[in-house]
Amino acid sequence: MSGRGESLRARRLLSRATAGIPERRNPVTHVADLPAREPKFADWPEWVPAAVVDAIRATGVERPWTHQAEAAELAWSGSDVVIATGTASGKSLVYQLPVLSKLHADPKATALYLAPTKALGADQLRAVSALDLDGVRPASYDGDTPLNERDWVRDHARWVFTNPDMLHRGVLSAHARWAKFFRKLTYVVVDECHSYRGVFGSHVALLLRRLRRVARHYGADPVFVLASATTAEPAGFAARLTGRECSPVVEDASPRGARTVALWEPPLLEELAGENGAPVRRSAGAEAARILAELVIEGARSLAFVRSRRGAELTALGAKRILSEVDPELGEAVAAYRAGFLPEERRALEKALLSGQLLGVATTNALELGVDIAGLDAVVLAGYPGTLASFWQQSGRAGRAGDDALVVFVARDDPLDTYLVHHPGALLDRPVETAVLDPANPYVLAPQLACAAAELPLTAEELDAFGGAAAREVLDELVADKVLRRRPSGWYWTTRDRPQHQVDIRGSGGDQIAVVEADTSRLLGTVDPGSACSTVHQGALYLHQGSSYVVDDLDLEQGLALVHAEDPEWNTSAREIVDIAVLNTVREERYGGVTVCLGEVAVTSQVVGYLRRLPSGEVLDHVALDLPEQVLRTRAVWYTISDELLEKADDGDRAPGGAGLEPARIPGALHAAEHAAIGLLPLFATCDRWDIGGVSTAMHSDTGEATVFVHDGHPGGAGFADRGFAALVPWLAATREAIVSCECPAGCPSCVQSPKCGNGNDPLDKAGAVTVLDIVLGAVNHDGRHGHGVDHAAEDPATKTG
Repeated sequence: MSGRGESLRARRLLSRATAGIPERRNPVTHVADLPAREPKFADWPEWVPAAVVDAIRATGVERPWTHQAEAAELAWSGSDVVIATGTASGKSLVYQLPVLSKLHADPKATALYLAPTKALGADQLRAVSALDLDGVRPASYDGDTPLNERDWVRDHARWVFTNPDMLHRGVLSAHARWAKFFRKLTYVVVDECHSYRGVFGSHVALLLRRLRRVARHYGADPVFVLASATTAEPAGFAARLTGRECSPVVEDASPRGARTVALWEPPLLEELAGENGAPVRRSAGAEAARILAELVIEGARSLAFVRSRRGAELTALGAKRILSEVDPELGEAVAAYRAGFLPEERRALEKALLSGQLLGVATTNALELGVDIAGLDAVVLAGYPGTLASFWQQSGRAGRAGDDALVVFVARDDPLDTYLVHHPGALLDRPVETAVLDPANPYVLAPQLACAAAELPLTAEELDAFGGAAAREVLDELVADKVLRRRPSGWYWTTRDRPQHQVDIRGSGGDQIAVVEADTSRLLGTVDPGSACSTVHQGALYLHQGSSYVVDDLDLEQGLALVHAEDPEWNTSAREIVDIAVLNTVREERYGGVTVCLGEVAVTSQVVGYLRRLPSGEVLDHVALDLPEQVLRTRAVWYTISDELLEKADDGDRAPGGAGLEPARIPGALHAAEHAAIGLLPLFATCDRWDIGGVSTAMHSDTGEATVFVHDGHPGGAGFADRGFAALVPWLAATREAIVSCECPAGCPSCVQSPKCGNGNDPLDKAGAVTVLDIVLGAVNHDGRHGHGVDHAAEDPATKTG
């Protein structure tokens, strides 16, 4: 489908993006051409009513693709199914066919649709409503649904579109009022299910078990249809999410144009020096703005994905500024798109982009999921979006059927991004990771079991679905705390209050801290209590929907942070002291003088001050703070190294090429190795570096040796440390490679410096970190046991402990 002329267009766009850059400073590190794919069609299933086929054909779908027909057939036959295919592969039709057919055949049947975001739910509701089929009565039930419409939805809607938060707080908590809906519930659609990971995903997994038991209470046993971006082991992940076996459909039969993928590393800015004199790279956002402007000049419809709302606004402004110097009218062809816009503003932007009125849009991941925008000429990703699933989801926005498209991945000044642009196989050839979740996390299980008991008394026979022995242990604690009452028939909720309104399924770990503008008393947003001291301390710069505010006061007892609007030239970063204690070692592997462990830890942290920095990285000043200590009980992976190995690191049997470490260098070496490992763990676990933390010490009181910890940033853990333990060798090998391949002389944000370091990135020893990693990898590989087991566990995340 893709001829030489077509591939030339993407190459021409790339040439335009690099125009004017000297060859010796060419930022493109790798270019790959991905081939086009021909479509494979199937006939309409015989069980689909003619009225449904006609309505769908009227939207331009003449025949289904084979993966759509296969997955719809499984769902119609009563099998739970997960469809895991690429962007624009028509996953909506997979659940529309069986749901609409059932609603047509049985006038009392109902269906439920769950989306991770309200915008996606609204988009899918519009698509179903546009089919204009008699008797379907689709309706939205979310936080934006007016109170006077909610009664109608409960009593009359047959296909309800909602999200996990509203299912948790507004539907299951009042299920008696939904009795009519639940009695005939036939299908539950879980859209974009790969986004349910970490603590949020663990909550949603237990929420779906609660949904199923409430449906059973009313005599229903709905079929689950899950839609996902391409992911590894979709059947295993879907089973962990729903608690039931799911049939996977993964063969993507939709057409795809050829794509050219370019990996781009911004240049070092020789005139600037960052923290501790480290070199600084041109920002990914500034590079994306320049690339976007060049693409617009070429007439290419383009999206630039940027990690933050403020970043999206700045990238759009940067592109406009460049374009206005070429032609003032071109600047009007660029805009920003992000969460926080009014629905009508978002629709206007989507329409302008589709019509060609807008040529360039800088966006957050708000345009990654669900909104029907595909067929663009180019996509620019300013920074790795956190997972390969998101990378391919965002990249898939580029390309019309039969036409080629350009994808440019611009690395941020970050160890993982730097590693990826120099190791294209890790980005382009690696299987998409499996989302990590842990429904057995007691910090998730306890509130979810309380909610389940408040909905319907829990019986012993139901405990297997909630984790078996782990659930019983948690229930015993809830009874001891008098949250639940134990009777011969089961476990009962003890008060009239509804726990659903106290349980935050987004996994914040407690009551939210409200961020309020002092002058107007306007609620701007909320911050979870675990991160409040580091993000909304007095003097902190707080960003909200593209606007900046400075914090005047933080009252932890009242749960309130007061701010005022201000747009200073500086930003802030907290400084903290951290201690860690081992509570329980779950797994331990010994390799001579190296020990690798997985277990439960208590992380005690205290924010003691903050730095004010200019965008260039220059530090203006350090301000002291007096804030209380915070204790986080979570899971961690850690390794220890004996003094003997550190002193004799040049032993050929232990660490080939090691150089040994003087005692004075050990703290900096361990610290740098810890930073780099945190930066690379997202390559092996579906997390962001902000989801995890670390501690390193030359002599830890619990281990008695030099130790590096990497821990989950959520109470009870989210499965990330478990994943690090399972993938230890490839994880640390990639960490070592990222440090070695960085061109800086002594350490920078691309290798061992961290933007969240509580110690101001001091001390750090880049060369020493390589020696530390050589010691660990040399010992583990010399023994061979963990290396063999790691590869298997890395391929099968279901083998993780916990």
